[in-house]
Amino acid sequence: MKRVLIISGLLFSVLSAKAEQQNHTTEDYIDLWKGAAIEQMHDHKIPASITLAQGILESGNGNSPLARQANNHFGIKCHVNWTGGTFYQDDDEANECFRSYVSAEESYRDHSLFLTTRPRYAGLFTLKHDRLRRLGTRIKTAGYATNPKYASLLITLIEKYQLHQYDLYPAPEKVEVLAVVTEAPVTNVTAVVSPQVNSEIELSETKHKVYETKKSVHYVVVQKGDTYYRIAEEFNLGMWQLYKYNELGKRDVLKEGEIIYISPKSNKGSKGYNVHVCEKDMTLRDVP
Repeated sequence: MKRVLIISGLLFSVLSAKAEQQNHTTEDYIDLWKGAAIEQMHDHKIPASITLAQGILESGNGNSPLARQANNHFGIKCHVNWTGGTFYQDDDEANECFRSYVSAEESYRDHSLFLTTRPRYAGLFTLKHDRLRRLGTRIKTAGYATNPKYASLLITLIEKYQLHQYDLYPAPEKVEVLAVVTEAPVTNVTAVVSPQVNSEIELSETKHKVYETKKSVHYVVVQKGDTYYRIAEEFNLGMWQLYKYNELGKRDVLKEGEIIYISPKSNKGSKGYNVHVCEKDMTLRDVP
């Protein structure tokens, strides 16, 4: 049973994936995004099986350029009311506008809103979970995709990978951490279990010692053999969060002894100060 930790009172999506692979398999994709699909199911009443099947189909298991470069896992186009990021690629027509997201989690949330707030999809999700075949057909009929086999492709994925099992999962239990001790290992941490039937909450200690800056930013020191994925999994962070907190990218390599922040830094300086005195060999990423 996988344990997922909540650090410093921040709640993060339940993610566990081979995030450093060049290409994800369907099994990888399900393992990575089933938690997000279950969460959206409980928030918006969309069966997790349908969400996962659409994500698999639309994103090519998360390997498509649209998914990798724009975090768009559901092929949602811009439409006239979209004010967020954009990504252009050929589809039914040349150079069409697609929505671009800061994270794939945001794509999952927008997909739910897209289906539940538009009139043409109204009433779709009042169906029972045992009528998924009809639901898939109605999503296609409502105009989600132009492929005439879209509904049957969704149902094939649901049946082949038994995605309907996730429709029975309860909402994930969310418990905030009790304390984070400065300059000491985190030992008083409550775990939240990835949603599973008849699962139990367990306690765990982290592998890394967690430190805290004067501005309450938490960080760890890279150990030999560490990877972004291992640190992200240990502290229940998405890979994008580690990259963002540390101003890093997928091509950056971790070095033993360097600092990796596991919580966001403030985007404002301390009151009364507008400068930071750097020490020798410091980079912008080292400024807390």
